[in-house]
Amino acid sequence: MKKCIVTVVGKDTVGIIAKVCTYLADNQINILDISQTIVQGYFNMMMVVDAANMKKDFAVVCDELEALGTEIGVAIHCQREEIFEKMHRL
Repeated sequence: MKKCIVTVVGKDTVGIIAKVCTYLADNQINILDISQTIVQGYFNMMMVVDAANMKKDFAVVCDELEALGTEIGVAIHCQREEIFEKMHRL
């Protein structure tokens, strides 16, 4: 299993979850855990995903998710789980 952390932050609009989840499903990336909140009109979502079956290079997926975020008006970031954990241990 190759776990990654996907974060999505921005102004809340209709369809954010649907578009991100559709992209992940289309690329064989399975959502293991998901948490989302909306605070005063701002959307925040964090997902733990399994990217073991994706066919594209990790960097390509990260770039495509970032582009999708730009398209729908949010910031999307994808990191490998081990990098995310080390960054937040400091």
